[in-house]
Amino acid sequence: MIYKKLGNTDLQTPPIIFGGNVFGWTLDEKESFRMLDQLLDLGFNMIDTADVYSRWAKGNPGGESERIIGNYFKARNNRDKITLITKVGSSMIQGGKADISRDHILKAAEDSLRRLQTDHIDLYFTHKDDKTTPVEETLGAYQTLIKQGKLRYIGASNLSAERLKLSLEASSNHSLPKYEVIQPEYNLLVRDKFEGEIRDLCRDYNLGVTGYFSLASGFLTGKYKSLDQISGTERERFLKNYFNDKGLRVLQAVKNIAEKHKISASAIALKWIMQRPYISAPIASATKPEHLNSFKEALKTELDQEDMQRLNDISAY
Repeated sequence: MIYKKLGNTDLQTPPIIFGGNVFGWTLDEKESFRMLDQLLDLGFNMIDTADVYSRWAKGNPGGESERIIGNYFKARNNRDKITLITKVGSSMIQGGKADISRDHILKAAEDSLRRLQTDHIDLYFTHKDDKTTPVEETLGAYQTLIKQGKLRYIGASNLSAERLKLSLEASSNHSLPKYEVIQPEYNLLVRDKFEGEIRDLCRDYNLGVTGYFSLASGFLTGKYKSLDQISGTERERFLKNYFNDKGLRVLQAVKNIAEKHKISASAIALKWIMQRPYISAPIASATKPEHLNSFKEALKTELDQEDMQRLNDISAY
């Protein structure tokens, strides 16, 4: 389990990772500090971010999340209390191309370290695949950074099964660093991006799996009543594809099971992922400290076979 592999042994590290895409987007620096304090108080110590977060928000050039986290480390002097995850490969220019060439990775890593105000990254992900860079070149860049002590582990997100397998074979054949963790989009409404070839590779190569968009960008919380509620907002691009018959059926099933257990819909959506095969930990965000109650509820709840079967069936693709 990746959270056990990376977590500090002297800290309680529950298997839920906090998504830092909200820092500098829906949370300003003061609010972000408050959220990070609350996370640590509750025992959650894994933060997932990326160099590109949150470039999509109006007026943001990218790097906002990393800068806020770095300022937090400086203000609290607590870098050692957090397992830090960030990513490289997405373009910092809106509409730009992905880049995982050696030169780009080496420069981007230094930029991230500077923004984060730290000397190392615990887990560094290939965020996007440019498909033109040989996998050996990408892994070679990571090897350089690992030897320099700037990275501990590497992972991959949004790679095709073909490119992931090539990367894993290159690691074995050329003594290059191995991707230890895969980060696919995975939730009750998007299962096909993981289940299948990617899942089989994770099983065969003993890879950790930390799925993103665990709450379907907030849709599975039940707080968005209709597409009209978010029309014209930055949320629309993330949520517009969920407001259909299947999405609403899945959401209703989640709500029904939540009522049965007397907990939030968010907790049910998270717990379903946590009880799925091969999953190490879901990634989820929150914008208010009280939203973290769903994390605690998920940890304390066990879905029975009937609950799981109901959710598996209604979310089948």
